[in-house]
Amino acid sequence: MAPDSRPSKDAFDSSSKSFAVSDKYFRPFNPYLIAEIGVNHGGSMVEAKDMISSAAKAGAHAVKFQSYTASKLAAPDYSPSYWDLKSEPTTSQFELFSRYDMFTLDHFRELGDYAGSLGVDFLSTPFDLDIAEGLAEFVPAFKVASADLTNVPLVSGLLEFDLPMILSTGAASTQEILAAAELMKNYNPPAAFLHCVLNYPTQLKNANILGIRRLQESLPDNFFVGYSDHVPPGLHGEMPALQAAFLLGAVVIEKHFTNDRTKVGNDHYHAADYDSLRKFSDWIPEAREMMGGWEPDISVQESARQNARRRVFSSCEIRSGEVLSIQNLIPLRANEGIEVTHWNSLLGRSVNKRILAGQPISWTDF
Repeated sequence: MAPDSRPSKDAFDSSSKSFAVSDKYFRPFNPYLIAEIGVNHGGSMVEAKDMISSAAKAGAHAVKFQSYTASKLAAPDYSPSYWDLKSEPTTSQFELFSRYDMFTLDHFRELGDYAGSLGVDFLSTPFDLDIAEGLAEFVPAFKVASADLTNVPLVSGLLEFDLPMILSTGAASTQEILAAAELMKNYNPPAAFLHCVLNYPTQLKNANILGIRRLQESLPDNFFVGYSDHVPPGLHGEMPALQAAFLLGAVVIEKHFTNDRTKVGNDHYHAADYDSLRKFSDWIPEAREMMGGWEPDISVQESARQNARRRVFSSCEIRSGEVLSIQNLIPLRANEGIEVTHWNSLLGRSVNKRILAGQPISWTDF
């Protein structure tokens, strides 16, 4: 990105580099939209498939689940909660994760087939390399959770599968993010780092969307930048944080997803539902059209160019041979006469005819 963080000209160029996954290509202002179902399915295959169907209809390009075994993820006696206990009252990470680690690899494979039948990618966040090895047989990309950005053995192991990588950066310092990028500096499949605030839920005032710019400026050019969101949708389903991320050029946008935001616990309370995700995905093409191109499109402004610009007029009668000056000229909006951009080149020139007051000055007057 340019040093001042504005979108570069390349961002508007269809030939610029793209984040490629499942033979689809995504760029700034054409982001990869991921509906993060996580474990909101509650262990129900019926509910999981319903959410996949809803996300697909809402315009998501991918659905994402979380794949873990609680005993390989959190210490039973040393993993306190870090979320809002009013929305999720469980005080132990190990206890919470133990409720949702019932899906096997066969379950995920079945869900992957179902997602594929609906035209959306099936992704997963593996929390250990054992489950990752099985998932690698059918997922088109891997996601690394924010809390595992510094998990060197996990990230290094996932690189061995040679799949596109998406890494969230919540709670990580710039130095830690750059360390992860250094670990991946020679990685050839596309990789994207997502700005994220690891706070459940994240208040809009704490979303720190400018973190996207920070990543765009600080990461090497071979990495893409996106956004993973934990801000609850507004009263009418609006998601301004996602819109801001889009306008800043996020190439990947991830949002938690549920079929029922009123459900208690886990990630339902800050997730998007069908209506809010549909509203956002419908807004994207409108916003992209609004963005336009790098160069101004003056073709749609031709009438204004012809009629609203100022042209040079005589402010009083000018005799033949008289020199033009600021005393006998005035710039007025008109559709005839010399455009005012030539003002300085007209001053000091003498005219070859008498010009009445209020008349346009033309090149034939010299």
